[in-house]
Parts: sequence; C-alpha cells; structure tokens
Amino acid sequence: MTSVSTSRKVAIITGAGRGIGAATAALAGERGYAVCVNYLRNHQAAQQVVDSILARGGEAIAVQADVSQEEGVQALFAAVDRELGKVTALVNNVGVLERQMRLDHMDAERLTRIFRNNVVSYFLCSREAVKRMSTAYGGCGGVIVNVSSMASKLGSPGEYIDYAASKGAVDSMTIGLAKEVAQEGVRVNCVRPGSVYTEIHASGGEPGRVERVKANIPMRRGGQPEELANAILWLLSAEASYVTGAIVDVSGGL
Repeated sequence: MTSVSTSRKVAIITGAGRGIGAATAALAGERGYAVCVNYLRNHQAAQQVVDSILARGGEAIAVQADVSQEEGVQALFAAVDRELGKVTALVNNVGVLERQMRLDHMDAERLTRIFRNNVVSYFLCSREAVKRMSTAYGGCGGVIVNVSSMASKLGSPGEYIDYAASKGAVDSMTIGLAKEVAQEGVRVNCVRPGSVYTEIHASGGEPGRVERVKANIPMRRGGQPEELANAILWLLSAEASYVTGAIVDVSGGL
C-alpha cells in the first residue's frame, strides 16, 4: 500500500533551532507544510526559524520539549495535535555529541546521554507519529525521515565512537520500522550527512572540524545544511512515493 495523500501537511522537526533542522524547517515551510520547530533550550533560535517561515507566508510554531524523555515527546505531539493538526511528516533530527575522546575515557553517564538523545528520542517520536499516521490506527498515512550520520559507517575512532554507534542504531531502526509499517501508509527513510557546517562540531571540542577533514572527502568540501534539507524534503514528498527503508548518503562521496 502506498502512502495516502492528505490535504493538510503538518511536519514536526526535532532539534530544529539550528543547523540541518533549521534549514529543513525553513524549506518545509516554503513547500507548504505547517511546521513545528522543536527545541530544547534556545527559544530565541527556534523563534527566529518560526519568524522566517511566517514572514514568507507560511505557518509555524515553536514547541519546547525534551524528546529524550517520554513525557516530553507526549507533550510535543499533544501540542501539535492541538495547534496544527495531525502530523503527516516527522523528521527525527535531534542529535548530540560530546567531547572527542577514546572509549577508555568514556563513562556510563556520557553513554546514557548520547543514546537517550540520539536513539531513544527517535523511537519515542516515531511511535507517536505512527499512532497518528498509520492506517491501522485510522490515519491517512505519512512519512518519517531519520537523520543519521556517516559516522555510523566510518566509526569515528578516537573521536566519538559512542555517537557513531548511536547513529548505527538509527540506521537499523529505519530499516526495521519501514518494514513494520510499509502496508499501513507510512514510509520511513534515512539521510546520512557527512561533514556539514553546523554548530554540532563545537560540542565535540573542534568547531573547525569540517575544515580539517574536508581534504578526505572526494568532493573536497564540507556540506551545507540546505543540501541536507533538500534531500529530506525529497524523501518527504510524493516524488519518493516508492521509497521506504532507504538510507541516502549526502556526504560528498564518502
């Protein structure tokens, strides 16, 4: 069964106050989605994304929620139900990494933070989306796009193998969930960014990381958030109606 089209397109984008999430929210607004810009702490950044969408005649709201926690996810989806309507597109984009180090220096608290934010949040948000999208629940179909990382393929040795492993879990979850809901009008796909110019590298302690590694990229440059947003919006669109369970590398050839 293919996804059932709906007249109103409603998108939730987690971690959408900056980087890839912000670029995706802006493009979704341009493409006619009513957009929920989810954020954790930086209300000003999220509101700027909302304001840019509104200025172009779109519809958007900012919703604060910690999607690594079950109650936060439930509150997020309840707010969207109330203010925008039933979600038809979910972009699981939220992600964290911590300072570069080897495994033998990592503690359990760090690992728990990484996996709660980068894996548990994707499962919880996807669960709530499926309950609203799936024809088995009376929904009209929808699309989920997970944002992974080429780290899942490369391993990130000596930097953050915990982050890489969390993104490997996202890849596996994408494939499994796509098969679970393929007959229920829901498509599930994944994009794997390579080295992209976003603020996340500062969290790892190396704001200029893309400049350091770009010589190893076949295209010899880092990516821009907008290039990832274009791939995500294609996967959300009817042009990708026969695509599910796919992992699309947007990585300059890595």
